[in-house]
Amino acid sequence: MSEPVTNQYPERIPQTRLLTVAAGQAAERIDVYLTRSVLRATRNKVQEAIAEGAVLVNGRPTKSNYKVRPGDVIQLTMMKPPPIELIPQDIPLDILHEDDDLLVINKPAGLVTHPAYGNRDGTLLNAVLFHVGGSLLQAVAQPPSTNAADDGDELDDLTADSDVGSDAGSDDASSDDGDDDDVLNIPRPGIVHRLDKDTSGVMVIAKNMNAISFLAKQFADRTVKREYWAVVWGVVEANEGEIEGNIARDPSDRKKFAVSRRSGKYALTRFRVVERFEFATLLALRLATGRTHQIRVHCAHIRHPLFGDSTYGGAQVVYPGTGPKHRQRVANLLELIPRQALHARTLGFRHPRTGAMMEFDSELPEDMMELVKELKK
Repeated sequence: MSEPVTNQYPERIPQTRLLTVAAGQAAERIDVYLTRSVLRATRNKVQEAIAEGAVLVNGRPTKSNYKVRPGDVIQLTMMKPPPIELIPQDIPLDILHEDDDLLVINKPAGLVTHPAYGNRDGTLLNAVLFHVGGSLLQAVAQPPSTNAADDGDELDDLTADSDVGSDAGSDDASSDDGDDDDVLNIPRPGIVHRLDKDTSGVMVIAKNMNAISFLAKQFADRTVKREYWAVVWGVVEANEGEIEGNIARDPSDRKKFAVSRRSGKYALTRFRVVERFEFATLLALRLATGRTHQIRVHCAHIRHPLFGDSTYGGAQVVYPGTGPKHRQRVANLLELIPRQALHARTLGFRHPRTGAMMEFDSELPEDMMELVKELKK
């Protein structure tokens, strides 16, 4: 098998844009004006751009305390990532089912679902394009997003460090997962849902527009059967239950999400205990909604973070035992699975052509099986 082809992309390319201050605009500091006018811009980033000479007013460098006036022409030199180019790559796929309409695969941990600015190739989508001979790209090419944010107001060099390209995808990641890919107009032909980079398990990919529409509606209507298995910290006392709470961006870290009482989107996760261990529990979880990092956030919220989840506090001793032997045992277990112990075990949906119910299961991957084996000792 040939080695995956990796394109060499420039990290950033300059792009210049002009803004004209509207008539009737009150005198206002230019850093405040730009922070308010540019989508997701932060004042610190705006001030840095001004200090670096990337912002001109009427053709001249300016200072952060300059007050804009009606008719001022502001020139912004933006460093933006180049467009994503979708390329087929010879990457092995674990195929559970394939027909003319869809492809069901067992995604390994460590594989990003689709290209983004931080992962331009080497993804599941690149592998799928190679497997189908590139025809998928033409058959299911998606039109540009009509999101208002696509009008060029997003300036990467003026925004806060974001999770764009980090594959901060949801544990389900259907179209309402709240990520930034649609805003940035990244093409995702055939991808109707997504798993986090370090989450393994069953995924379905559409191979034509009818399949995309049919499957996407099932995800939107929450009629898809999805069961995940996860090893969480601590002994979960209830045999089954629900975790409820809106999920929003973590105000202290935009790369994370958190349960919020005042903002975010409603989320509901149902769980049942599969097996209890000394200081951990194997859970089966079903999503009633599909929000970004939903399972990981909800489990952390009830103080049972996923084992190995470094983002949400599970990659350290959460429920300490007694003595150094326990700490060493935990350290050894964490070395077995340097990722969140989360696996999409079951996926069920109606076939887009026949309407028949289809269900696919994937056994726990080797690292999770080894973890469970050691926890039983």
